[in-house]
This record gives sequence, structure tokens and C-alpha cells, in this order.
Amino acid sequence: MVDAIMEDVPDLPVLLKASAEFASYPGQHSDASVKEFLDRFPLPLIFSALSLKSDVPGLESSLVSCLEMIFGTKYGISHVPEYMPFVCVGLSAQSQAVRCLACKAVANFLENDCTDGKAAELANSHGAYPLLIDCLLHGDERVSASSIKAIINLSKTAPGIGVIFPTDGDDPTHLKNVVEHSSSSARIRVFSLIAKLFSTSAAASAIHSSGLLDLLVAEVKNSNDVLMTLSTLEVLYEVASSPHGTQYLLKTTLLQLLTSLIRNSAESVLRSRAIMICGRLLSSDDMFTIIGESTPIVSGIGDALSAINGILENLESEDSDECSSAIDSLGQIGASSEGAELLFSSSLPMVKHVIEAAFRRKDRSKQLAALHALGNIVGEGRPADRKLLSDPSEERLRQLIYETVSSSSKLTPSGLLLSVLQQDPEIRLAAYRVITGLVVRSWCLLEVCLKHEIIDIITDAYSETTKYGMEVRHECCLAIANALATQRDLDEPSLSGVASKVQEAVRRGPYHGKKRAEAQPVVVPAERF
Repeated sequence: MVDAIMEDVPDLPVLLKASAEFASYPGQHSDASVKEFLDRFPLPLIFSALSLKSDVPGLESSLVSCLEMIFGTKYGISHVPEYMPFVCVGLSAQSQAVRCLACKAVANFLENDCTDGKAAELANSHGAYPLLIDCLLHGDERVSASSIKAIINLSKTAPGIGVIFPTDGDDPTHLKNVVEHSSSSARIRVFSLIAKLFSTSAAASAIHSSGLLDLLVAEVKNSNDVLMTLSTLEVLYEVASSPHGTQYLLKTTLLQLLTSLIRNSAESVLRSRAIMICGRLLSSDDMFTIIGESTPIVSGIGDALSAINGILENLESEDSDECSSAIDSLGQIGASSEGAELLFSSSLPMVKHVIEAAFRRKDRSKQLAALHALGNIVGEGRPADRKLLSDPSEERLRQLIYETVSSSSKLTPSGLLLSVLQQDPEIRLAAYRVITGLVVRSWCLLEVCLKHEIIDIITDAYSETTKYGMEVRHECCLAIANALATQRDLDEPSLSGVASKVQEAVRRGPYHGKKRAEAQPVVVPAERF
């Protein structure tokens, strides 16, 4: 059938020049431009030339680039159904460039499917899916990435899901069978595909039902191959970040395996990655939804937090990256009010470690991580009605702040906050976030407002030079202004001047704070001799 669509090969130098000019066009061609080109050089002619073992230098690369641009338009992709046999031949070509082109053509064709899965059915009827799997396993990096995109697009329709997850569990193209019969490097490619398939609920459910997720989790046990374990953790980190990933991961033994890795692995890089995945899982909304459904899940959460706390117990001696990962994970968990409540309700001194690290200047990377984590925990990123926690948690936070003050050279919480505001720009920006979250508490608002040096820094229009810095400083001003406006129980006459100063900083906005003198024309009379 492929032979039937081939035509006589055109003058190759003429085709080379035309395709090179077409491919070098800056930007995307219009449908009209593509039609004009294909009227001169029909697709069968281009396919015929591409199938030749030509000695014309640069012909294949020019034709491939040309076809990529053609199949990137609606007019070009509308021809794929007619030439699907050739596309499938391209999927099995020896040339990696041609295979990549064919994968992209299939991906674009499926992406533009407006016929409720008819494109997926057409591709399947020509045997495209097994060829895409072969490209995934044996192609180069570009071919593999392009095949993953095509399979992801295939999964977005019910017929496509049926192709990827056939009812026959013994089908050799079933991903579970592909994993079980592949090399370690090929398995990682399949696992990367699985992670991306979690973007849709139907595919996520099919992965869970097929047992594929259990195979992925089991790879964490492969302690003999550090590189393979690390690659698996990277994939799991991606799954944990997907819309439907955490709800299924939490129902596996992953938390227990990660906890064991944190406690027992000799490799710091593996422990750090395991800590970050724990943070992602324990910060998800799914965790708080299913936390009451299963005793093993609750036990696994407690063990994971204990393992992370164990890293922080040795804050001074532990690897800096590892400690920063542990602190970051607590910041992720504490970003939601439910997560912050979990941290404060635990008997483990996790938040205490974060607060102490936030105001300790011995290790800058740990301090920076701790300040951002503390900003999350005290509610900097939460809605106004979710910033404050329960009374026991609020009291515990206040106690921890004052305990940190008592063990430092500073006399008050405002002294601690001023000390971080006076450090380098990155530390100062993190300090803005902490203050933004803390000032909704009247005790901290009073500490901040009565320390004029803090107000001077926060309202200084010249203090920040980056866009992000200006925005974070302005958010801090806004938080103080809102807190002063809502907390009427503060009977401090000296606060009226602070309120005016902060309101003026808010009024100026984040970007237009600098008062610049306008250039004035100067007229100098000519000197006469």
C-alpha cells in the first residue's frame, strides 16, 4: 500500500532548495503557504525522495524539517489519514530523524482530533501504537520524547485508553508486560510515560488498576543500582506532582519505602530525593482526604515525619543539601492550614527545628530554606481566612518564637526579624514572607510596628531593585496595613504614625516607589569675548 502512494522522484536538487527555503521560514507557515508548497511538491513526491538512500548532502534533514513544519499546520495534518501507511513506515525507519518526524506527525494528528476518538481508531487500525512503543524503547532521546507525546495524546480519548490498556492482560503491548520484559534503561522510559499519563483521571485509574504503579514503587527497593533508584525517585517525584498521582501513591507502600530509604540509605542524594517526595505526598489535599480511611496510612505518615525529624535533629552536622530538603518538605506540608496543624499537633519538634534554623546564621542555605518554610507554615501563601490556626497551634507557635529569642542574643522577636532583614537580599526577601504571614497575629504585629527599624526597611521604596523583590516587599506592606486596619484591639498611640507610613508605601505600589526628579532643560548663554 505504501508503494501505491509513491510517485516518481523529482529533481532532488530542486526539491532540496525548495524544502530548505520552506524550512528556514521564521515562524509558523499559514495553511495557504503550505497548500502552495504541496501543490508544487505533493506529499508522495516528498515521501519518495525521503525513502531514497540519496547522496545529496542535507536532503534528509531539509525534508524532515520541511515536513515537520507542514504537519504543524491544520492543512498539513489533515493529510495524515490519507498517508497513515507511510507514517507507520516512518515509525519503523532506520533514520532517527525520520522516526522522530513520524512520531510528531502522529502526535499532532491525535492532538487535533475533533471526532471523539476517530483519529485514535484510525491510528490503531494501521498498527501505529506498537510502533510508538518501539520508538519509546529503542529510539534516541528525541524519538523517545516524541513518542511519549503521541501516546499521551492517544490517552485523551476512550478508544486510545483501550489501546494503551487492553483488556487482554497478556497483550505484549500492555505497559505492564513491556516493563517486565525491558532493560533497566527502557523501564525508566516506560515509567516516565506512566508519570505523564497521570495527567488524566481515566489513564491514572487504568494505571492503578493494572498494577503498574506497584511495579514503579517496587523499583525503589532496587538498592543495588543507585542510578536506577535515583531515576525511579525522579519519576515518582513527577507522579507526586501530577493532578491524580498522590491519591494513588498514598495507597501503596511508597511512604514506608521512602521512610526506610531516609533512615537507612548510605547515599545522601537518595535520602534527599526521598525526603522531597515525602513532602509532596504529605502536602497534598488527597492526604487529608484519605487520612482517616486506613490505619496503615496514618502510621506511614507518622513514620515519614519521624524520619524527616531525625534529619533535623542533627542540623549542625548533617549534609547541607539533605537538611535543606528536609526543611523544604516541612514547608510544603505546612503551606496548607491542615498541614500546619499536622506539624504543630505532632509531638515531634519539627517546627522548632525550622524556627531555630531560620534565625541561625551559621549555614546560609539552611537558613534560607528555613525562612521560606516558616513563611509557608505561618500562612504567607494562604487565604486571609486560613492564615490563623487553631488556638493550641497558635499558642505553640508563639512559644517557639519566644523560646528561640531566649536562646539567642536578641531580646525580642522584633530583634530576630530585624536581624534577618539586615542580611543579603535573598535572606531579606524570605524575611518579608515570614513577616507577611506573622503580622496577622496581634502579638507579632505589635512587635513589628514598634520596631521602627523594621518599618523603615519594609517601607523603603529604594530597598529592592528586582521585580520579585519589589512585589514581596509590597505584599509585606499590604499585610501590615490590613492587619492594622482589622485589629482594633491594639491600643497603641504610637501606631498611628506607623499606619500612615505603611499606607503611603501601599499607595505607591510595588514598582513606582522611587521618586525620580524630572530632567530640567538648562539654558547656558554663549560666552562673549
